[in-house]
Amino acid sequence: MEDVTFAGRIPVCKGVIAFASTLRECEDELRSTLEDWILLGLKLGHSLPVIDNIDLNKEPTLKQVFKVHQQSS
Repeated sequence: MEDVTFAGRIPVCKGVIAFASTLRECEDELRSTLEDWILLGLKLGHSLPVIDNIDLNKEPTLKQVFKVHQQSS
């Protein structure tokens, strides 16, 4: 019986790699590793790669959706 290990990585995210005994576990571990990598990168102010047109390097902009008016009693 062979020892099967699945490995996954995200090349544009240096150091994001995962290993597991099943493909599903490897996907889950890779997702978790990517989340941690992004959170740490944001906290440390690192420049993150743009993935699937998602740019986390931009400062968030707030837009007013609607105003709530209070009526006097």
